[in-house]
Amino acid sequence: MTAGPAGLLRSLDDRVEGILDACTACGKCVDVCPTPAITGIDQLDTKAIAAGVLDILRDGEGPEFSHAWASKCCGSGHCLTVCPEGINPRFMLTMARRTLAQMAPEDERKETGKAAFKTMSRAVRVISRLQLPPDLMARLSPSSHPARETPPDVIFYTGCNMLKTPHIGLLCLDVLDRLDASYEVHGGPANCCGILQLRPGDTDNATRQAGKTLERFAKVGAQDVLSWCPTCQMQFSETLTSKDADAEGRGLDITMFPVYLAKRLDDLRPLMTTRVEKRVALHEYPGSPGVTESVLEILSAIPGLEIIELEMPKVGYQITSLVAAPDFMKKHIAGTLKRAEELDVTTLAGVYHADHRELTSHQNQWPFEIVNYMELIGESLGLSRPDIFKRMKLMQDADAIISDARELIEAYKLDPEEVRDVVINDLLGDQHLPIDRALHPALDGD
Repeated sequence: MTAGPAGLLRSLDDRVEGILDACTACGKCVDVCPTPAITGIDQLDTKAIAAGVLDILRDGEGPEFSHAWASKCCGSGHCLTVCPEGINPRFMLTMARRTLAQMAPEDERKETGKAAFKTMSRAVRVISRLQLPPDLMARLSPSSHPARETPPDVIFYTGCNMLKTPHIGLLCLDVLDRLDASYEVHGGPANCCGILQLRPGDTDNATRQAGKTLERFAKVGAQDVLSWCPTCQMQFSETLTSKDADAEGRGLDITMFPVYLAKRLDDLRPLMTTRVEKRVALHEYPGSPGVTESVLEILSAIPGLEIIELEMPKVGYQITSLVAAPDFMKKHIAGTLKRAEELDVTTLAGVYHADHRELTSHQNQWPFEIVNYMELIGESLGLSRPDIFKRMKLMQDADAIISDARELIEAYKLDPEEVRDVVINDLLGDQHLPIDRALHPALDGD
Protein backbone atom coordinates (compact mmCIF):
# COMPACT_ATOMS: atom_id res chain seq x y z
CA MET A 1 0.00 0.00 0.00
CA THR A 2 1.39 3.41 -0.94
CA ALA A 3 1.02 6.82 0.62
CA GLY A 4 0.99 8.22 -2.92
CA PRO A 5 0.97 11.90 -3.88
CA ALA A 6 -0.33 12.99 -0.47
CA GLY A 7 2.64 11.33 1.18
CA LEU A 8 5.03 12.99 -1.22
CA LEU A 9 3.54 16.42 -0.67
CA ARG A 10 3.45 16.03 3.11
CA SER A 11 7.07 14.92 3.10
CA LEU A 12 8.18 18.03 1.18
CA ASP A 13 6.58 20.32 3.74
CA ASP A 14 7.89 18.33 6.70
CA ARG A 15 11.43 18.30 5.33
CA VAL A 16 11.37 22.04 4.74
CA GLU A 17 10.38 22.53 8.38
CA GLY A 18 13.27 20.29 9.34
CA ILE A 19 15.69 22.44 7.34
CA LEU A 20 14.41 25.62 8.95
CA ASP A 21 14.91 24.06 12.39
CA ALA A 22 18.37 22.63 11.70
CA CYS A 23 20.15 25.05 9.36
CA THR A 24 22.54 27.49 11.07
CA ALA A 25 23.32 29.43 7.87
CA CYS A 26 27.00 28.63 8.29
CA GLY A 27 27.53 29.08 4.55
CA LYS A 28 29.61 25.95 4.03
CA CYS A 29 27.32 24.82 1.20
CA VAL A 30 27.78 28.18 -0.54
CA ASP A 31 31.56 28.02 -0.03
CA VAL A 32 31.88 24.89 -2.18
CA CYS A 33 29.21 25.80 -4.74
CA PRO A 34 30.39 26.90 -8.21
CA THR A 35 27.07 28.58 -9.05
CA PRO A 36 27.84 32.06 -7.62
CA ALA A 37 31.06 32.33 -9.61
CA ILE A 38 29.74 31.06 -12.95
CA THR A 39 26.50 33.08 -12.79
CA GLY A 40 28.04 36.31 -11.50
CA ILE A 41 26.28 36.56 -8.14
CA ASP A 42 27.69 39.72 -6.60
CA GLN A 43 27.92 38.68 -2.96
CA LEU A 44 30.97 37.41 -1.10
CA ASP A 45 29.26 36.82 2.26
CA THR A 46 28.35 33.17 1.96
CA LYS A 47 26.57 33.15 5.31
CA ALA A 48 24.28 35.94 4.11
CA ILE A 49 23.44 33.98 0.96
CA ALA A 50 22.53 30.88 2.99
CA ALA A 51 20.51 32.90 5.51
CA GLY A 52 18.59 34.50 2.66
CA VAL A 53 17.55 31.08 1.38
CA LEU A 54 16.02 30.35 4.77
CA ASP A 55 14.05 33.58 4.46
CA ILE A 56 12.77 32.39 1.08
CA LEU A 57 11.66 29.08 2.58
CA ARG A 58 9.82 30.87 5.39
CA ASP A 59 7.82 33.40 3.39
CA GLY A 60 9.21 33.82 -0.11
CA GLU A 61 11.20 36.87 0.90
CA GLY A 62 14.96 37.22 1.04
CA PRO A 63 17.73 39.19 -0.67
CA GLU A 64 18.16 39.14 -4.43
CA PHE A 65 21.50 37.31 -4.25
CA SER A 66 19.81 34.43 -2.40
CA HIS A 67 17.05 34.35 -4.99
CA ALA A 68 19.75 34.15 -7.66
CA TRP A 69 21.62 31.32 -5.94
CA ALA A 70 18.46 29.27 -5.56
CA SER A 71 17.12 29.87 -9.06
CA LYS A 72 20.45 29.35 -10.85
CA CYS A 73 21.72 26.27 -8.98
CA CYS A 74 23.52 24.06 -11.49
CA GLY A 75 23.31 20.93 -9.35
CA SER A 76 27.03 20.14 -9.18
CA GLY A 77 26.52 18.35 -5.88
CA HIS A 78 29.70 19.59 -4.17
CA CYS A 79 27.45 20.65 -1.30
CA LEU A 80 26.05 17.20 -0.59
CA THR A 81 28.66 16.16 1.97
CA VAL A 82 29.69 19.43 3.64
CA CYS A 83 26.72 20.38 5.83
CA PRO A 84 27.57 19.86 9.55
CA GLU A 85 23.84 19.52 10.28
CA GLY A 86 23.30 16.74 7.72
CA ILE A 87 21.08 18.86 5.47
CA ASN A 88 20.96 18.23 1.72
CA PRO A 89 21.58 21.78 0.39
CA ARG A 90 20.63 20.81 -3.16
CA PHE A 91 17.19 19.78 -1.92
CA MET A 92 17.03 22.98 0.13
CA LEU A 93 17.55 25.02 -3.05
CA THR A 94 14.97 22.92 -4.90
CA MET A 95 12.44 23.80 -2.23
CA ALA A 96 13.45 27.47 -2.35
CA ARG A 97 12.77 27.46 -6.09
CA ARG A 98 9.43 25.79 -5.40
CA THR A 99 8.54 28.53 -2.92
CA LEU A 100 9.47 31.26 -5.39
CA ALA A 101 7.57 29.60 -8.21
CA GLN A 102 4.44 29.21 -6.09
CA MET A 103 4.19 32.98 -5.77
CA ALA A 104 2.78 33.01 -9.32
CA PRO A 105 -0.99 32.46 -9.79
CA GLU A 106 -2.00 28.79 -9.60
CA ASP A 107 -3.57 28.76 -13.07
CA GLU A 108 -0.39 30.16 -14.57
CA ARG A 109 1.77 27.57 -12.83
CA LYS A 110 -0.44 24.70 -13.95
CA GLU A 111 -0.55 25.95 -17.53
CA THR A 112 3.24 26.35 -17.65
CA GLY A 113 3.76 22.79 -16.43
CA LYS A 114 1.15 21.45 -18.82
CA ALA A 115 2.71 23.24 -21.80
CA ALA A 116 6.21 22.01 -20.95
CA PHE A 117 4.99 18.44 -20.60
CA LYS A 118 3.06 18.62 -23.88
CA THR A 119 6.08 19.99 -25.76
CA MET A 120 8.38 17.32 -24.31
CA SER A 121 5.93 14.50 -25.02
CA ARG A 122 5.48 15.49 -28.64
CA ALA A 123 9.23 15.79 -29.24
CA VAL A 124 9.95 12.42 -27.63
CA ARG A 125 7.18 10.68 -29.57
CA VAL A 126 8.17 12.06 -32.97
CA ILE A 127 11.98 12.07 -32.72
CA SER A 128 12.13 8.51 -31.39
CA ARG A 129 9.85 7.27 -34.17
CA LEU A 130 12.02 8.84 -36.85
CA GLN A 131 14.76 6.41 -35.78
CA LEU A 132 13.34 3.03 -34.78
CA PRO A 133 10.87 0.66 -36.47
CA PRO A 134 7.96 -0.48 -34.30
CA ASP A 135 9.57 -3.77 -33.21
CA LEU A 136 12.65 -2.04 -31.79
CA MET A 137 10.61 0.80 -30.34
CA ALA A 138 8.60 -1.80 -28.45
CA ARG A 139 11.75 -2.91 -26.62
CA LEU A 140 11.97 0.52 -25.00
CA SER A 141 8.26 0.68 -24.21
CA PRO A 142 6.40 -0.46 -21.09
CA SER A 143 4.12 -2.32 -23.51
CA SER A 144 6.95 -4.81 -24.00
CA HIS A 145 6.59 -6.26 -20.50
CA PRO A 146 6.24 -10.04 -20.66
CA ALA A 147 4.07 -12.01 -18.27
CA ARG A 148 6.21 -13.26 -15.36
CA GLU A 149 5.77 -15.68 -12.53
CA THR A 150 8.48 -13.93 -10.53
CA PRO A 151 9.60 -10.28 -10.51
CA PRO A 152 12.49 -9.23 -12.78
CA ASP A 153 15.88 -8.48 -11.30
CA VAL A 154 15.71 -4.80 -12.17
CA ILE A 155 13.60 -2.04 -13.70
CA PHE A 156 15.43 -0.12 -16.42
CA TYR A 157 14.06 3.42 -16.20
CA THR A 158 14.80 5.50 -19.26
CA GLY A 159 13.15 8.71 -18.11
CA CYS A 160 11.53 10.71 -20.91
CA ASN A 161 14.09 12.45 -23.11
CA MET A 162 16.54 9.56 -23.40
CA LEU A 163 14.13 8.15 -25.99
CA LYS A 164 15.25 10.90 -28.37
CA THR A 165 18.53 8.97 -28.58
CA PRO A 166 17.12 5.43 -28.50
CA HIS A 167 20.31 3.68 -29.63
CA ILE A 168 21.67 4.39 -26.14
CA GLY A 169 18.70 2.67 -24.50
CA LEU A 170 18.95 -0.34 -26.78
CA LEU A 171 22.64 -0.72 -25.91
CA CYS A 172 21.77 -0.66 -22.21
CA LEU A 173 19.28 -3.48 -22.75
CA ASP A 174 21.82 -5.40 -24.85
CA VAL A 175 24.31 -5.20 -21.99
CA LEU A 176 21.70 -6.33 -19.45
CA ASP A 177 20.99 -9.29 -21.74
CA ARG A 178 24.68 -10.18 -21.81
CA LEU A 179 24.71 -10.04 -18.02
CA ASP A 180 21.68 -12.38 -17.91
CA ALA A 181 19.74 -9.78 -15.92
CA SER A 182 15.97 -9.92 -16.23
CA TYR A 183 14.32 -6.52 -16.50
CA GLU A 184 11.25 -4.49 -17.25
CA VAL A 185 11.52 -1.20 -19.10
CA HIS A 186 9.72 1.84 -17.78
CA GLY A 187 9.92 5.37 -19.10
CA GLY A 188 8.55 7.84 -21.56
CA PRO A 189 6.06 10.61 -20.73
CA ALA A 190 3.61 8.13 -19.18
CA ASN A 191 6.22 7.38 -16.51
CA CYS A 192 7.55 10.90 -15.97
CA CYS A 193 9.26 11.93 -12.72
CA GLY A 194 7.18 15.12 -12.45
CA ILE A 195 10.05 17.57 -12.87
CA LEU A 196 8.30 19.61 -15.57
CA GLN A 197 5.44 20.32 -13.18
CA LEU A 198 7.66 20.89 -10.14
CA ARG A 199 9.81 23.54 -11.81
CA PRO A 200 6.97 26.05 -12.37
CA GLY A 201 5.54 25.33 -8.92
CA ASP A 202 2.68 23.00 -9.86
CA THR A 203 3.47 20.75 -6.92
CA ASP A 204 0.09 19.01 -6.90
CA ASN A 205 0.54 17.65 -10.43
CA ALA A 206 4.23 16.98 -9.88
CA THR A 207 3.54 14.75 -6.89
CA ARG A 208 0.62 13.12 -8.71
CA GLN A 209 2.78 12.26 -11.72
CA ALA A 210 5.71 11.08 -9.62
CA GLY A 211 3.44 9.10 -7.32
CA LYS A 212 1.91 7.18 -10.22
CA THR A 213 5.33 6.33 -11.61
CA LEU A 214 6.64 5.17 -8.24
CA GLU A 215 3.52 3.09 -7.72
CA ARG A 216 4.12 1.33 -11.04
CA PHE A 217 7.70 0.63 -9.97
CA ALA A 218 6.55 -0.84 -6.67
CA LYS A 219 4.03 -3.16 -8.35
CA VAL A 220 6.77 -4.76 -10.45
CA GLY A 221 8.44 -6.14 -7.34
CA ALA A 222 12.01 -5.74 -8.63
CA GLN A 223 14.80 -5.20 -6.15
CA ASP A 224 16.37 -2.27 -7.97
CA VAL A 225 15.40 0.57 -10.29
CA LEU A 226 18.21 1.50 -12.68
CA SER A 227 17.75 5.09 -13.77
CA TRP A 228 19.45 6.62 -16.78
CA CYS A 229 18.51 10.29 -16.46
CA PRO A 230 20.32 12.35 -13.78
CA THR A 231 17.31 14.66 -13.41
CA CYS A 232 15.03 11.69 -12.70
CA GLN A 233 17.61 10.28 -10.30
CA MET A 234 17.69 13.50 -8.27
CA GLN A 235 13.93 13.77 -8.38
CA PHE A 236 13.37 10.24 -7.05
CA SER A 237 16.34 9.99 -4.68
CA GLU A 238 16.29 13.50 -3.21
CA THR A 239 12.98 15.27 -3.82
CA LEU A 240 9.93 13.07 -4.48
CA THR A 241 11.39 9.89 -3.07
CA SER A 242 9.97 6.39 -3.21
CA LYS A 243 10.36 6.13 0.56
CA ASP A 244 7.98 9.05 1.03
CA ALA A 245 5.51 7.52 -1.44
CA ASP A 246 5.44 4.27 0.54
CA ALA A 247 3.06 4.15 3.49
CA GLU A 248 5.50 1.82 5.26
CA GLY A 249 8.50 4.02 4.49
CA ARG A 250 10.48 1.27 2.76
CA GLY A 251 10.99 2.73 -0.68
CA LEU A 252 13.00 1.36 -3.59
CA ASP A 253 16.69 1.26 -4.36
CA ILE A 254 17.12 3.68 -7.25
CA THR A 255 20.59 3.54 -8.77
CA MET A 256 22.17 5.22 -11.77
CA PHE A 257 22.79 2.72 -14.56
CA PRO A 258 26.60 3.06 -14.75
CA VAL A 259 26.87 2.62 -10.98
CA TYR A 260 25.04 -0.69 -11.35
CA LEU A 261 27.34 -1.74 -14.21
CA ALA A 262 30.42 -0.90 -12.15
CA LYS A 263 29.11 -3.07 -9.32
CA ARG A 264 28.85 -5.92 -11.84
CA LEU A 265 32.21 -5.27 -13.47
CA ASP A 266 33.52 -8.69 -12.44
CA ASP A 267 30.70 -10.19 -14.53
CA LEU A 268 31.07 -7.68 -17.35
CA ARG A 269 34.85 -7.72 -17.71
CA PRO A 270 35.18 -11.27 -19.14
CA LEU A 271 32.62 -10.35 -21.81
CA MET A 272 34.51 -7.28 -23.04
CA THR A 273 36.89 -9.20 -25.29
CA THR A 274 37.02 -6.97 -28.38
CA ARG A 275 39.92 -4.52 -28.29
CA VAL A 276 38.93 -0.87 -28.67
CA GLU A 277 42.08 0.95 -29.77
CA LYS A 278 41.00 4.48 -28.99
CA ARG A 279 42.20 7.49 -27.02
CA VAL A 280 39.03 8.49 -25.17
CA ALA A 281 38.23 11.65 -23.25
CA LEU A 282 35.11 11.77 -21.08
CA HIS A 283 32.85 14.80 -21.10
CA GLU A 284 31.84 14.63 -17.46
CA TYR A 285 29.70 16.36 -14.86
CA PRO A 286 29.94 15.72 -11.10
CA GLY A 287 26.31 16.17 -10.04
CA SER A 288 25.32 12.49 -9.82
CA PRO A 289 27.49 10.87 -7.12
CA GLY A 290 29.46 7.88 -8.31
CA VAL A 291 28.55 8.15 -12.00
CA THR A 292 31.78 9.59 -13.40
CA GLU A 293 33.86 7.26 -11.27
CA SER A 294 31.79 4.27 -12.42
CA VAL A 295 32.02 5.17 -16.11
CA LEU A 296 35.80 5.61 -15.87
CA GLU A 297 36.14 2.30 -14.02
CA ILE A 298 34.20 0.46 -16.73
CA LEU A 299 36.00 2.15 -19.62
CA SER A 300 39.34 1.37 -17.97
CA ALA A 301 38.46 -2.33 -18.17
CA ILE A 302 38.04 -2.23 -21.96
CA PRO A 303 41.10 -3.76 -23.64
CA GLY A 304 43.04 -1.33 -25.83
CA LEU A 305 41.18 1.78 -24.64
CA GLU A 306 43.24 4.68 -23.23
CA ILE A 307 41.55 7.32 -21.09
CA ILE A 308 42.72 10.92 -21.48
CA GLU A 309 41.94 13.44 -18.73
CA LEU A 310 40.64 16.76 -20.07
CA GLU A 311 40.96 18.58 -16.74
CA MET A 312 37.89 20.73 -17.31
CA PRO A 313 35.98 22.44 -14.45
CA LYS A 314 33.73 20.03 -12.54
CA VAL A 315 30.43 21.89 -12.73
CA GLY A 316 26.77 20.90 -13.21
CA TYR A 317 25.11 17.51 -13.62
CA GLN A 318 24.60 17.56 -17.40
CA ILE A 319 24.78 20.19 -20.15
CA THR A 320 21.25 21.46 -19.65
CA SER A 321 21.95 22.16 -15.96
CA LEU A 322 24.11 25.10 -17.05
CA VAL A 323 21.40 27.01 -18.93
CA ALA A 324 21.23 29.61 -16.14
CA ALA A 325 24.86 30.46 -16.94
CA PRO A 326 24.73 30.60 -20.77
CA ASP A 327 28.11 32.27 -21.29
CA PHE A 328 29.84 29.76 -19.04
CA MET A 329 27.97 26.89 -20.68
CA LYS A 330 29.16 27.91 -24.14
CA LYS A 331 32.75 28.29 -22.97
CA HIS A 332 32.59 25.00 -21.12
CA ILE A 333 31.36 23.02 -24.12
CA ALA A 334 33.65 24.77 -26.58
CA GLY A 335 36.59 24.44 -24.19
CA THR A 336 35.93 20.72 -23.92
CA LEU A 337 36.03 20.34 -27.70
CA LYS A 338 39.18 22.42 -28.00
CA ARG A 339 40.94 20.56 -25.19
CA ALA A 340 40.05 17.18 -26.74
CA GLU A 341 41.63 18.33 -30.00
CA GLU A 342 44.76 19.57 -28.23
CA LEU A 343 45.20 16.20 -26.52
CA ASP A 344 44.81 14.34 -29.82
CA VAL A 345 41.95 12.12 -28.69
CA THR A 346 40.23 9.85 -31.16
CA THR A 347 36.95 9.88 -29.24
CA LEU A 348 35.03 12.27 -27.03
CA ALA A 349 32.50 10.29 -24.98
CA GLY A 350 29.53 11.85 -23.25
CA VAL A 351 27.70 10.29 -20.32
CA TYR A 352 24.12 11.52 -20.63
CA HIS A 353 21.56 11.78 -23.42
CA ALA A 354 21.26 15.58 -23.19
CA ASP A 355 25.04 15.89 -23.60
CA HIS A 356 24.90 13.60 -26.62
CA ARG A 357 22.27 15.72 -28.33
CA GLU A 358 24.48 18.80 -28.01
CA LEU A 359 27.93 17.33 -28.58
CA THR A 360 27.10 15.33 -31.68
CA SER A 361 26.07 18.55 -33.42
CA HIS A 362 29.74 19.49 -33.64
CA GLN A 363 31.35 16.27 -34.82
CA ASN A 364 31.89 17.43 -38.40
CA GLN A 365 33.97 20.36 -37.15
CA TRP A 366 36.47 18.36 -35.11
CA PRO A 367 39.05 15.63 -35.83
CA PHE A 368 37.52 13.06 -33.45
CA GLU A 369 34.33 11.07 -33.13
CA ILE A 370 31.68 11.94 -30.55
CA VAL A 371 29.84 9.04 -28.93
CA ASN A 372 28.04 8.02 -25.78
CA TYR A 373 30.09 5.88 -23.42
CA MET A 374 27.63 2.99 -23.88
CA GLU A 375 28.77 2.75 -27.51
CA LEU A 376 32.31 2.00 -26.31
CA ILE A 377 31.06 -0.67 -23.92
CA GLY A 378 28.98 -2.12 -26.74
CA GLU A 379 31.98 -2.13 -29.09
CA SER A 380 34.02 -4.09 -26.55
CA LEU A 381 31.18 -6.63 -26.38
CA GLY A 382 30.85 -6.88 -30.14
CA LEU A 383 27.57 -4.95 -30.06
CA SER A 384 26.55 -1.92 -32.07
CA ARG A 385 23.45 0.19 -32.58
CA PRO A 386 23.38 2.88 -35.28
CA ASP A 387 23.22 6.44 -33.98
CA ILE A 388 20.42 7.72 -36.19
CA PHE A 389 20.01 10.82 -34.04
CA LYS A 390 23.55 11.96 -34.81
CA ARG A 391 23.05 11.25 -38.50
CA MET A 392 19.91 13.40 -38.54
CA LYS A 393 21.52 16.15 -36.49
CA LEU A 394 24.50 16.40 -38.81
CA MET A 395 22.28 16.63 -41.89
CA GLN A 396 21.20 20.10 -40.74
CA ASP A 397 18.44 19.91 -43.35
CA ALA A 398 14.80 19.32 -42.36
CA ASP A 399 13.80 18.19 -45.87
CA ALA A 400 16.64 15.65 -46.00
CA ILE A 401 15.78 14.30 -42.54
CA ILE A 402 12.10 13.90 -43.41
CA SER A 403 12.92 12.25 -46.72
CA ASP A 404 15.32 9.83 -45.04
CA ALA A 405 12.67 8.83 -42.48
CA ARG A 406 9.77 8.63 -44.95
CA GLU A 407 9.08 4.90 -44.40
CA LEU A 408 8.98 5.31 -40.61
CA ILE A 409 6.73 8.35 -40.87
CA GLU A 410 4.31 6.25 -42.91
CA ALA A 411 4.64 3.20 -40.65
CA TYR A 412 3.69 5.24 -37.56
CA LYS A 413 1.13 7.33 -39.48
CA LEU A 414 2.77 10.52 -38.20
CA ASP A 415 1.37 13.89 -39.25
CA PRO A 416 3.89 15.31 -41.80
CA GLU A 417 3.36 18.90 -40.64
CA GLU A 418 3.91 17.91 -37.02
CA VAL A 419 7.05 16.01 -38.00
CA ARG A 420 8.42 19.04 -39.83
CA ASP A 421 7.71 21.31 -36.88
CA VAL A 422 9.41 18.94 -34.44
CA VAL A 423 12.43 18.45 -36.69
CA ILE A 424 12.95 22.20 -37.08
CA ASN A 425 12.20 23.32 -33.55
CA ASP A 426 13.13 20.35 -31.37
CA LEU A 427 15.66 18.22 -33.23
CA LEU A 428 17.63 20.89 -35.09
CA GLY A 429 16.76 23.61 -32.61
CA ASP A 430 18.01 21.65 -29.56
CA GLN A 431 21.49 23.12 -29.63
CA HIS A 432 23.38 25.66 -27.52
CA LEU A 433 26.35 26.43 -29.79
CA PRO A 434 26.57 27.22 -33.51
CA ILE A 435 27.78 24.43 -35.76
CA ASP A 436 30.43 26.63 -37.39
CA ARG A 437 33.69 25.80 -35.60
CA ALA A 438 35.01 29.33 -36.18
CA LEU A 439 32.22 30.72 -34.01
CA HIS A 440 33.01 28.71 -30.87
CA PRO A 441 33.49 31.40 -28.21
CA ALA A 442 36.21 29.58 -26.25
CA LEU A 443 38.56 28.94 -29.17
CA ASP A 444 40.24 32.33 -29.03
CA GLY A 445 41.48 33.35 -25.62
CA ASP A 446 40.58 31.22 -22.61
